[in-house]
Amino acid sequence: MSKSTKFIFVTGGVTSSLGKGIISASLAKLLQSRGYSVTIQKLDPYINIDPGTLNPYEHGECYVTDDGAETDLDLGHYERFLNIPTSQANNITTGRIYKNVIEKERRGDYLGKTVQVIPHITNEIKDRIQELAKNQDFDLIITEIGGTVGDIESLPYIEAVRQMMWEYENDCLVIHLTLIPYLSAAGELKTKPTQHSVKALLELGVQPDILCCRTEHPLDLEIRKKIARFTNVSINAVIEAKDASSIYDVPILMQAEELDVVVLDKLGLSKRNPPKLDNWKNFLDRLKNPKCEINIALVGKYVELKDSYKSISEAIIHAGVVNNAKIKVHWIQSDNISTGKARDFLQSMQGILVAPGFGSRGISGKIEAIRYAREQKIPFLGICLGMQCAVIEYARNVLGLTDAHTTEIDPDTTHPVISMMEEQKKVSNFGGTMRLGAYACQLKPGTRIAAAYQVDQITERHRHRYEFNNEYLNSFKEAGLIATGKNSESGLVEAIEIKEHPWFVGVQFHPEYKSTVDQPHPLFCAFIHAALTHSQL
Repeated sequence: MSKSTKFIFVTGGVTSSLGKGIISASLAKLLQSRGYSVTIQKLDPYINIDPGTLNPYEHGECYVTDDGAETDLDLGHYERFLNIPTSQANNITTGRIYKNVIEKERRGDYLGKTVQVIPHITNEIKDRIQELAKNQDFDLIITEIGGTVGDIESLPYIEAVRQMMWEYENDCLVIHLTLIPYLSAAGELKTKPTQHSVKALLELGVQPDILCCRTEHPLDLEIRKKIARFTNVSINAVIEAKDASSIYDVPILMQAEELDVVVLDKLGLSKRNPPKLDNWKNFLDRLKNPKCEINIALVGKYVELKDSYKSISEAIIHAGVVNNAKIKVHWIQSDNISTGKARDFLQSMQGILVAPGFGSRGISGKIEAIRYAREQKIPFLGICLGMQCAVIEYARNVLGLTDAHTTEIDPDTTHPVISMMEEQKKVSNFGGTMRLGAYACQLKPGTRIAAAYQVDQITERHRHRYEFNNEYLNSFKEAGLIATGKNSESGLVEAIEIKEHPWFVGVQFHPEYKSTVDQPHPLFCAFIHAALTHSQL
């Protein structure tokens, strides 16, 4: 570990979903804009090795890094804010911690010692926290601890934090995010939940240095004094985290509260260079002052839980800003689109995006939505399963292969236009076994996708088991659907287009994972531009 590395721990209390990830990313952005090298990691208390096998209803989107790690969706926020890639080391779960410890015990690494939560589990947690500092020289590492203080599964993590605060006294700091609820009947903010939350943290041996107080109403000086008095923090370390209209407002709000200044003072670091946030503020200005509005349909099977498509919705926002447009996303449940009924849901849309996913539920609705986009010449973007459904739809309704399907849904189809990848056929476990991470793709010059990227060679992230069946490649080409992106080593079709359509693109990869505030994804930008053009027809 670099001797200069400082560690910031972010814990939460009172309730989940207060926004620890956004606070962590906002603080990191402020510190980065001052010239410090910063990264963020997430510690998840669940026993799964990673969220790869979790239902999106359980945990929202599963985010994928360049190195093929299936991670918590907060890593998407980290990348979108900081514009730097994360890796496997940025997301640790209890399952991975225990797996590592058990493997060491089986090898005899502990020399016959009784393996216990303290010190073996907590040592493993501390090692994982510090791994980023060993591999790269960061000035600051922010560690977000999932769950809330008091959860049984979080106890080893809090204990590891307590030990690190003792071992690296001047190099560690704890930020506790809590809630200040407003009781409308009483007409006042209540600090007692925060007091109890901090008390629970103190009982575990950890004194927070800074409190970020999530609130719907401003915190006046008297409330800040009361919170400080009962929690043993300085008044200037009671930070108001007021609800914002956009997550991208939070760095600006935290700058106004001088969160970064308090952090630097407490860690004994120089307040060199005031934060340079001109590009960020310009992004916010364009976000809030669009020149027009368009309607985009997002067709998927998990739309009632919008976190399932978090990276897609954020990539759409980024692309909207580039195009000076407000994007009104219509979340359409694919289950609801029955045969011949797509017009009822899609006739007012300027663009249609069919989302990724797994399983048979909602497949027919996705295919109907794609047929409508193709026949009505509406700009279309299909991602992963969305691309595969586009291939199936074209095979059925243009090539006349009426039973064409993916072998994921129908293993006995006589026309498996989408089939399992060869290397996947011998795989029996589900966790971490898909084609994961970044792969190169060669784009066909003169195509819409090449025009979007402005280059012929790209690298994008993947998460799939099934692929375009190349045995049908010529049949599709002759009928007007062409492969416009391929992996040069495997021959895997990565992208498809329909030549006689204004803008119809499907991709096997997940472009949404790489869209950031500083670098909105070119494919989403092109899709939204095409939708804008369509809206003017």
